[in-house]
Amino acid sequence: MAAPHIARRMADIQPFHVMDLLARARVLEAQGRDIVHMEIGEPDFVTPQPIRAAAKRALDAGRTHYTPALGLPALREAISAFYRSDHGVEVPAERIIVTPGASGALLLTLGVLVNPDDEVLMADPGYPCNRHFTRLLEGKAVGVAVGAETDYQLTAELLDANWGERSIAALLASPSNPTGTLIPDDSLRAMQAVADERGGRLIVDEIYHGLVYEGHEGHSHTALAASDQLFVINSFSKYFCMTGMRLGWLVAPEDYVREIDKLAQNIFLAAPTLSQHAALAAFAPETRAILDEQREAFRARRDFLLPALRALGFDIPVTPQGAFYLYAGCSRFTDDSSAFADELLSQAGVCVTPGKDFGANAPGRHLRFAYTTAMSELEKGVERLASYLSA
Repeated sequence: MAAPHIARRMADIQPFHVMDLLARARVLEAQGRDIVHMEIGEPDFVTPQPIRAAAKRALDAGRTHYTPALGLPALREAISAFYRSDHGVEVPAERIIVTPGASGALLLTLGVLVNPDDEVLMADPGYPCNRHFTRLLEGKAVGVAVGAETDYQLTAELLDANWGERSIAALLASPSNPTGTLIPDDSLRAMQAVADERGGRLIVDEIYHGLVYEGHEGHSHTALAASDQLFVINSFSKYFCMTGMRLGWLVAPEDYVREIDKLAQNIFLAAPTLSQHAALAAFAPETRAILDEQREAFRARRDFLLPALRALGFDIPVTPQGAFYLYAGCSRFTDDSSAFADELLSQAGVCVTPGKDFGANAPGRHLRFAYTTAMSELEKGVERLASYLSA
């Protein structure tokens, strides 16, 4: 039998390494072990009841046909109203594209921007799909090492120093994964000025908007307040707790909408219809009340886990303002976070994510802890870590 023909790009596209740990955790659980899960970035809360009820109504009404490629018009208008009410920014519905998850939005954005060998700058550590999607489109992801001195975010100075002849965009995230930090408004505007000067674009991942714990009434300022010439990616997965419904959106500069429409028609035609009808209920007052209560639960978890991990000897120099992650230095215990994560799983019954999932910037000295599980589980996990590390 002939060997399978596999595209060369696949050698550069890595799996989520944490999924191997999760698989081992499931095996241990099947054997009767109790495992505390702090590895997966998915809210443990179920989708709010008003959203689920809206999905059922749409199904019962037979709303199962395709929507336009750019999305259900009523949902695009609802997202536009959300920017107006929550952020004080006017974003025309015509610039909003509803997508199959935030990943669909990222794919469309890079698809209309990236030519072979074009470079996209991004923070390291950062979300792995960003670099892998760039490679899929034959571009080059340029990781820029960031640290506590810039809250693990890119800055105008870093963009200026790393922007090369082939650079066409910079990809930012606020709040970020894995560090949970925000980009200050003045820094975002300064980076937009650099991109404008270089003839490039900013792409801003805002999928953790709504999960911000200081200021802005729970919502960080959107980058759309800085310019109408950047791309913003958002999602119904995190704050809205609709992960399995696979729904996100993209706000694009007006000149790009037609090209994005054309690409969406060819890649996936449209986002899931039932999910779009369900999402119309995501902005209702009764839904937002539920979501804001859940945000406060995430805040309480952060406020417990952050000092607890610091007391155990993990280095977390910057308090994350959003998302639901703690990116912790583990140099006190190891210089091989992957092996250490294996040990914590097998010996302590705690599953966390090793740094190698997030880039090349000292991955062996970092772990990501996700507080996407109940407080009682977090308390149990800290007790187990304390016992193991003191043995």
